[in-house]
Amino acid sequence: MNATLSIAIAFATSAAIGLLVGLERERNPLAKAGLRTFTLIAVLGSLTALIGETVGSAWIVVGGFAATAAVLAGAYFADPRTTEVESGTTTVVAALAVFCLGVMIYHGLSLLAVTLGVGITALLYFKPELEGFSKQLTAQDIRSMLQFAALSVVVLPLLPNEPYGPHGVLNPFQIWLMVVLISGVSLAGYVAWRLTLTRGRSAAQRGFLLTGLLGGLVSSTATTLVYSRHARDGTHSRAAASTIIVLANAAMLVRVLLITTIVAPTAVLAIGKAVFPALLLTTPALLRAWRAVHHESPRDSAEYRNPTNLLAALAFGATYGLILLLSAWVSQNLGAAGLYGLAVVSGLSDVDAITLSSLQLFNADAILGANAATAVALAVGANLLVKCGIAFVAGGTKLGRGTLLALSGPLVALAAGIGLVHYA
Repeated sequence: MNATLSIAIAFATSAAIGLLVGLERERNPLAKAGLRTFTLIAVLGSLTALIGETVGSAWIVVGGFAATAAVLAGAYFADPRTTEVESGTTTVVAALAVFCLGVMIYHGLSLLAVTLGVGITALLYFKPELEGFSKQLTAQDIRSMLQFAALSVVVLPLLPNEPYGPHGVLNPFQIWLMVVLISGVSLAGYVAWRLTLTRGRSAAQRGFLLTGLLGGLVSSTATTLVYSRHARDGTHSRAAASTIIVLANAAMLVRVLLITTIVAPTAVLAIGKAVFPALLLTTPALLRAWRAVHHESPRDSAEYRNPTNLLAALAFGATYGLILLLSAWVSQNLGAAGLYGLAVVSGLSDVDAITLSSLQLFNADAILGANAATAVALAVGANLLVKCGIAFVAGGTKLGRGTLLALSGPLVALAAGIGLVHYA
């Protein structure tokens, strides 16, 4: 590409990022930098990078950065009425970040700079939602989030990325990466659920939808247990509890497909054949329960906790490593039948570990896609049967029968999906 054209594109991209962030700041009448100023700051970043490269001195960029900070800070200090309302720190820091993005774009980091620019704009725009969310957080929630950060940013990079143990399947880095993945999916669902609380619930059915789907991402087992108890205690009708339980288990199926897409994209077709029909057959039962829900609202439950903590992560990592080792051993020594038996037993308590181990064996060419799909389907089926048992014990006979009827469709679909994987 012509050098002049490349530079022009870089400056245009910088201007676009400045416009994006400036549009958001323009909404704040107290901000001393708006649409035009942010655009100029981004372009200034690219311009100082160009001049600095031309003269061979990085101090040009440093000088531009310092001048930007000084001008904006001076604008706030020059108007005492403004500083009485807000310090302007957010606008100044955002402007300095935009300046740096302009520098990055000139040096060829356009994709990263644009991504950061969109993220900065979102962070500024969703200030009310984030403030409301922060007020909803408990001390335990904050500890859990800090623990997740430690799991992913501190612990993970320190682990060796090489195979150990029998069959060479125990890779500490890969095992902990799966711990981070599962913890991250659960935490994301929990955070999304807590954000919905800050917005209120304008309709009962919307509240049930969000509670069921997001609760299923956090823990379908916990959601099934909590709302089975609500049905027994009379705080919810059986129809309401059934709606949330079916939604949570549908979300569990979506979670399996999501994990497959992330960990083993080439296995998506095989896993989808086994699992997707079950997801479709949750619809009839959901519609029946949905029509029976009127003006109830999902309750916040003290039992619905942040799912991310260090002990849970260590327990999952140990369980996953053990199941990975057992899966490799039974697959090699007992064949597919041994793997399927292990899948059923593992699925009685947790679907994630056997799903991940099957996908890792598939990635290592230790098993076929059909074997991985069958193992996952069997684990999911066993887990759904456990949910029916929970509904019977915690929610009573009527809720248990309703849950068994609702989940019978997905169970039959899983059996059909296994046949589809092997014979279609």
